[in-house]
Amino acid sequence: MSTGLTEVDRLLGGGIVAGSVVLLAGDPGIGKSTLLLQAAGSIAETAGPVLYVSGEESGAQVRLRSERLGVRSPDVRFSPETDAPTIGSLLTSEHPALLVVDSIQTLTSPDAQSAAGSVAQVRECAQLLIGWAKQGNIPIVMTGHVTKDGNIAGPRVLEHMVDVVLAMEGETVSSLRLLRCSKNRFGAANGVALLEMRNEGLIEVRDPSALLVGERDPSAPGSAVAVTMQGNRPLLCEVQALTNTSVFSPPRRTATGVDFNRMAMLAAVLSRRTGISIGNQDVMVNIPSGLQVAEPALDLAIATAIASSFLDAPIHPATVLVGEVGLNSEVRSTAHLERRLEEAARHGFERALVPQSALRSLDAPSGIEVVGVAGVREAIAQAIPAR
Repeated sequence: MSTGLTEVDRLLGGGIVAGSVVLLAGDPGIGKSTLLLQAAGSIAETAGPVLYVSGEESGAQVRLRSERLGVRSPDVRFSPETDAPTIGSLLTSEHPALLVVDSIQTLTSPDAQSAAGSVAQVRECAQLLIGWAKQGNIPIVMTGHVTKDGNIAGPRVLEHMVDVVLAMEGETVSSLRLLRCSKNRFGAANGVALLEMRNEGLIEVRDPSALLVGERDPSAPGSAVAVTMQGNRPLLCEVQALTNTSVFSPPRRTATGVDFNRMAMLAAVLSRRTGISIGNQDVMVNIPSGLQVAEPALDLAIATAIASSFLDAPIHPATVLVGEVGLNSEVRSTAHLERRLEEAARHGFERALVPQSALRSLDAPSGIEVVGVAGVREAIAQAIPAR
């Protein structure tokens, strides 16, 4: 069944599968309930009645949100129930096309003698919901709380029990929301969908790469463009770096959107292997728009952006960088290089710096010059012509 948002359907592997159980987690106020109410309205108009169960909001609150989002279908039926067996009775009598539970931490079962939200209650109620989904072939989407560390609250077994795990990320002060799939029994895992929060609800961003690099200043030192793989999808992203003579001892290192330890390693490689002495410099690295990137293919862009800031010389504006960097400053090959280059060429980039070792088997797309580099020093010389 389609959720009404093409990007979300793609992330799920085509849509919500009958009898499946989807867990959607995220910080408070990030937009979980908004997304589910929009999906409920779309499915109610195309597939049949939707039962929306909320233990966190009253019917009046949900109605206000539905009016703001334009969800007016009478087939979206609301219940403020928190007793799990009663919800099972509602499923039997209503037999909806979809059950939405907001959230799993508010449900209780008499078989577990503990408070709502405890490990025992979450495990017991999730087991009941999954059993009803499989027996009645009714898909269930439930929201989950997260801890202060960003992990899904409750027992780890909850993520093993469900079919799909989605996490909504983003800053509440920003309109962009990143929907990330970490488990999917019906499609590719580790995929992402980019959404934008507006007054009328969440709107899909059909070309995320254009949005992520659209506000970049190509003439600014310390700005590099990389191509990252989010699941099976290539995305262009900007890597920003700033160096400044430190007044602290030791100098500060700050990483936003990238792994801190990896950034610190790349700073050490630059100092030791390339002659760029940043030992007395504060180093800050940032991925704008709230994007989180963990893959090592971003290494070359991070190292070159730091060098660009330190040298106060911009990187060639039509250049993208892809490659992992080792401790000896060698540039190592990465997976899916052809797909990354196709995405870069589609957005008008004319030149790509890639690992030298990848050129032997690379089938490069037309319209982009591919330059192989063996080490970080060579990459800096190629990327910063005004050095």
